[in-house]
Amino acid sequence: MPPEDGRHNTPEMQQLLEYISRHNDDLLKSMTDEQKKIFEKYHDCWSKYASLAEAAIFEYAFRLGMQIAIETLK
Repeated sequence: MPPEDGRHNTPEMQQLLEYISRHNDDLLKSMTDEQKKIFEKYHDCWSKYASLAEAAIFEYAFRLGMQIAIETLK
């Protein structure tokens, strides 16, 4: 599940986290042990991908911000 760090969550984000949690719980209840293992591997891969994508977006935005700042100071 996504980290539930509520310090930066909007009400919409918080509601989505609650939906995700509820649907995840319901899904796990309906799965066999083998399906749970496969789903856990899928979830781990997706989490790693999301972390890498978030880091790439941060890097891009930071570089863009610095370019704008440099152009503004010229």
